[in-house]
Amino acid sequence: MRPKLVVGNWKMNGSRAANAALLTGILEGLGNARAGVAVCVPAPYLFQCEEILKGSPVAWGAQDVSCHPVGAYTGEVCMSMLQDFGCRYVIVGHSERRAYHGESDALVARKTKAALEAGLTPIVCIGETLAQREAGQTMAVVNAQLNAVLEAVGSEAVDKIVLAYEPVWAIGTGKTATPEMAQEVHAALREKMRSCNAGAAGRTLVLYGGSMEP
Repeated sequence: MRPKLVVGNWKMNGSRAANAALLTGILEGLGNARAGVAVCVPAPYLFQCEEILKGSPVAWGAQDVSCHPVGAYTGEVCMSMLQDFGCRYVIVGHSERRAYHGESDALVARKTKAALEAGLTPIVCIGETLAQREAGQTMAVVNAQLNAVLEAVGSEAVDKIVLAYEPVWAIGTGKTATPEMAQEVHAALREKMRSCNAGAAGRTLVLYGGSMEP
């Protein structure tokens, strides 16, 4: 059984001074944590994270990555660049990337496959909008998003990805999914993975990525 994992996504926030204070505070407060801990930060701050966190129990990663290895893709960041800064994780398919940048299930699947091939652990985000939930489409939506990834990476890679269920309607809206809501989707996702690779499905980490209350 893999240990639980807690990942902080900074989104488009941070400064050198604020980052130093936050990372130092995380390290000081970590104690004897029994879960894995990671931060996914804006690309300009990866070097700072590497400097502060190297040798600590806290891992770091990026918030997005290109599916292309190199080339004329101005503004993009490729896998080898993330490797240069010691990243372990990379978020792919975050709802904000899907909504604001038009990322399709197919593109998310390509990024996932490329991350695995580069030796990074992709944190694959999936989730439904409020309209889709109210229309009873939650399972159809998350299954379609997961299917695209599984078809791209193959059954042997089921336990090499991290899944993050993030109901879009519960991100920054003040609405919070109940534990029962989250567990219902988590169970369905794990069952879907079990049908793909029964042995590996139980080892795949499935996270919750919406707004949280204590």
